[in-house]
Amino acid sequence: MKSYSNAIIIALAIVVGAFVIGSAYKYKFISSETIVVTGLAEKDFTSDQIVWKGQYSRTGFDLKEAYTQIKSDEAVIKAYLKEKGIPDSNMVFLAVDVVKNFNYENGPNGTSKSVFSGYTLTGGVKVDSRQIQLVEKVSREVTELLQKGIEFSSNKPSYYYSKLNELKIDLLAKAAEDAKLRAETIAKSSDVGLGSLKKANMGVFQITGKNDNEDYSYGGSFNTSSKEKTASITLKVEYLAK
Repeated sequence: MKSYSNAIIIALAIVVGAFVIGSAYKYKFISSETIVVTGLAEKDFTSDQIVWKGQYSRTGFDLKEAYTQIKSDEAVIKAYLKEKGIPDSNMVFLAVDVVKNFNYENGPNGTSKSVFSGYTLTGGVKVDSRQIQLVEKVSREVTELLQKGIEFSSNKPSYYYSKLNELKIDLLAKAAEDAKLRAETIAKSSDVGLGSLKKANMGVFQITGKNDNEDYSYGGSFNTSSKEKTASITLKVEYLAK
């Protein structure tokens, strides 16, 4: 009789133990369920800074004479830009680059030799300004320098935004709101509650030309060719389900 009672006690203990273990496993499973979503935020903005560059050159056999000419060109270009309304503080003239040129001539018996053909000196100017329309106009009209005997090559302007950090913070906040709304929608349709935030990871921050159909880059694109731009950011968020 005693052994029979002991067997019942042992059996009950096994059942209770199995129930406790099962309940613990179920609780652990439920508590570890999460809802993972990706929030997205976009914003159009207009660049407030322009950077424009140009190059000019001189060639000659006499290095000293060619250098004197290109420094004279620099003075003319500087005066021209000031006349157009660009202050000295917005201009930077780059160091003159000197290249020694050679031509290869065929000699007797299939030989060839290099013959000095003169120097090419190249200078450059960079304009960094908030006066976007003014610099755009100058970049288009700078060919007027050809009339002054200066071989000037104008690059396309690049456009930037001085409040990029503030823009990124604003987009992050909106991406977080978008992610929470998506998570709430999933939770409601799944008949579960939305718990606390478990973790969040910022995705790629992109700046593309507005309405340019520009390809997104895995590492994040940073458009500088368009004045009108679109910034976007993604935020991967994980919520606990309850």
